[in-house]
Amino acid sequence: MRALVARDLADAQVQGLSADRRFATAYNAALQTANMAIACAGYRVTAKTGHHKVTVEAITLAVGSAVNTYADYFETCRRKRNVIDYTRSHVATDSEADEIVDKAREFYELVEQWIKSKFPTLKR
Repeated sequence: MRALVARDLADAQVQGLSADRRFATAYNAALQTANMAIACAGYRVTAKTGHHKVTVEAITLAVGSAVNTYADYFETCRRKRNVIDYTRSHVATDSEADEIVDKAREFYELVEQWIKSKFPTLKR
């Protein structure tokens, strides 16, 4: 999962991509980070209708209140990503894409610290 997060964080910063695609790719990095934390906590979200929403909700249960702000932010992003991928184009702005890249990176670092403190035997 770490390789997926690293790939998506790098891809979300590729010059020339639309703000929509950068936004959706950074969102995916955050989603995979949440999946990583949920898995470390001993759970798994199945790939069914609504699994992105469940993942965003479950991250607080897995990691704790330290991620509340991120969960709220990524819930808003989840809805925007849905529009981007299924309804319209030119939804995200460059500043929104930059912001979600930064937030996804911060979230990843927070989750890695949480994993390190709770599961020290897991290799990075």
